[in-house]
Amino acid sequence: MDCGIKLHIAMFPCFAMGHLTSFLHISNKRAARGHRISFLIPTKTQSKLNTFNLHAHLIRFIPLVVPHVDGLPPGAETAADVPLHLQTLIITAMDCTEPDVEAILLELKPDIVFFDITHWIPALTRRLHIKSIYYSTVSAATIAYLNTPERMMDNQSVIQGSHDEPDLTHPPMDFPPNSVVKLHVHEARACASLKKSELGRGISFDNRIMVSLSDCDAIAFKSCREMEGPFCDYLASQFKKPILLSGPGVPEPPTSTLDEKWVNWLGGFKERSVIYCALGSQWNLKKDQFMELVLGLELTGLPFLAVLKPIENTSIEEALPEGFRERVEGRGLVEGGWVQQQLILGHPSVGCFVTHCGSGSLTEALVNECQIVLLPQFGDQFVNARLMGGDLKVGVEIERGKEDGLFTKEGVCKAVKMVMDQDNEVGKEVRINHAKWKDFLLRDGVESSYTNDFIKNLRDLLSKKAAVHIRNRGC
Repeated sequence: MDCGIKLHIAMFPCFAMGHLTSFLHISNKRAARGHRISFLIPTKTQSKLNTFNLHAHLIRFIPLVVPHVDGLPPGAETAADVPLHLQTLIITAMDCTEPDVEAILLELKPDIVFFDITHWIPALTRRLHIKSIYYSTVSAATIAYLNTPERMMDNQSVIQGSHDEPDLTHPPMDFPPNSVVKLHVHEARACASLKKSELGRGISFDNRIMVSLSDCDAIAFKSCREMEGPFCDYLASQFKKPILLSGPGVPEPPTSTLDEKWVNWLGGFKERSVIYCALGSQWNLKKDQFMELVLGLELTGLPFLAVLKPIENTSIEEALPEGFRERVEGRGLVEGGWVQQQLILGHPSVGCFVTHCGSGSLTEALVNECQIVLLPQFGDQFVNARLMGGDLKVGVEIERGKEDGLFTKEGVCKAVKMVMDQDNEVGKEVRINHAKWKDFLLRDGVESSYTNDFIKNLRDLLSKKAAVHIRNRGC
């Protein structure tokens, strides 16, 4: 029960839909306890999130005009509006809103600002005597593995010429010793490239994240100690500041019902027999890997629904192997676009989920009965896959080449069969572990306990600010 003074929290997420929806999720959780939220959002994007604002009387959207930046299409506001190679310009445009954000915060006078990659927020809020919290949209394990002062020392040795690039195939020196999280060569190469790439004008991705983490007053995650406690302790020792956990973020029960099309199609199969495959809205598989994936699903002999982005410059139909539609007719579908994933995962016919390992998708999978097959595509998804498949042992990862990252149709089939086969020893272990975590995540009081502690920690942070102000006045 939250009976204390109600807080006023400003939210300023990155201009990307995954970040915006993640920040709105925590806003809904805080507003449910009576706290007031001012949510800064690109003007035209507000209409896309209105229906997800569950507490409109407490969550107020504050529209921000996104300045035009040379190279951006007219009217582009978020990463979803542009191809991948132009997303750095969206961040440049976001940085150009700093004067407007300062004016808004001066008028609103919130207690706290939640942000993520706008590295200039902590300096701004400090001038305004407002606390800043870096709210991470990726896991604590990911930040611990890739973005700590120890990693910055690795980067410095690269700059000084001791080797070609930081060795991300191994964790930093004081990383939790009981974790098996490590990156394969192709993953380490991709992450190293991302870290040094420009994100916004004149600043690298890595520097943007490190300044944000180093300068904020506290770091927060949508997570729990039961899953990521050792990583949180490691981060606290690295950054010397509070690590706040808002809870595992179990999704709210859906208010809509599954489309009749999917009710009828899924209803035609036995319980827990259907494979559902979805790799997120951001990444396109290359043609050869797209074909290996759908052929691997076919090879299982089980019914399947695959929701995939078309290969660049082609349609789904053009990308499918010759004769594929005819061979899987009646038991297999490959679709583009968007489907009601949460409702599909909860359908009794779905027994397996092949996922790209996005944090939201993994949480949705863990609270349902479907078993998990891991096929990470990029960045934090690699760490999430090791965490789920290695540390927690709740899923099976599709085998890939360590150097090139390629998988085969046989590897896809093997991983699916492993989790679906009731007699497979690995499958038995992941089913037992999955059931334990599902029970924990859905247990009465878990989410509310974390919410209570999170609000208490926010108030403690504010009380320290008040104490500093009192000392300053005393001087």
